[in-house]
Amino acid sequence: MRFIFLIYFLKLFNEARTYENIALNKPASQQYTQYTFYGTFDAAHAVDGYKSNLDVEGGQCTLSDYGRSSSKWQVDLEGVLSIDHISIHYATNNTLWDTKGDTLSTFLGFSLYVSNTTTKEDWVLCFKDTFYTRDTIPNPLNISCRLSGRYVIYYNNRTHFPLPAGYSYYAFNELCEVEVYGCLNASYDGDNCSTSCHQNCLDGRCDVMDGTCLGCIQGYTGSTCDTGCNTIVIMIYFYGKHNVFMYMIYLINC
Repeated sequence: MRFIFLIYFLKLFNEARTYENIALNKPASQQYTQYTFYGTFDAAHAVDGYKSNLDVEGGQCTLSDYGRSSSKWQVDLEGVLSIDHISIHYATNNTLWDTKGDTLSTFLGFSLYVSNTTTKEDWVLCFKDTFYTRDTIPNPLNISCRLSGRYVIYYNNRTHFPLPAGYSYYAFNELCEVEVYGCLNASYDGDNCSTSCHQNCLDGRCDVMDGTCLGCIQGYTGSTCDTGCNTIVIMIYFYGKHNVFMYMIYLINC
């Protein structure tokens, strides 16, 4: 039994370590950066690879401004990349992460989005916290997010009252590290990210694990877009006094 468990553990370990942190040292920005005599809580702190000091004032974390109803942080992956999962290391002020922690309330209720643009209407929801409480939210938090996109957005708001129990009155982001694990190009192989998506995948995008296309180019269907659609051509003729006009209608059935 121990032998089987060890094999399973090693399998999970090998699969997990093949994905790279594709957000590391990438350009980051945030809404309403906090400025204090401790310095600037720059958005880049959340993608600099440092997470040994989870004190919000320890120089390794971001912090948004006080008294806001919303907070947004984002990282630019500098290309449309395939994502498997995202790991968030939230500020603890180097105290025990339990119900008494003073940063728990600002973590609750956040959302993660993935997008190819910075336009909010284009954001695709990856995760929305509607169930964690001060007793249950873990830190760090690993979130499955098998999407493709250029921007990963962390968003929180305090606009719908009454707020759930345990939520902070204002919205903050106190992020110490956001790690986005996936492939550095439009590939999907779970072992080494070396197998390209099928050529018929829309925009060359597919699931990072199993290669399922996230859309097909016109004329193809199926999970990997390798099945051609049925095309029906209807020709209509109109006869004039001296000319014949022909119209062709294409009906594509997928």
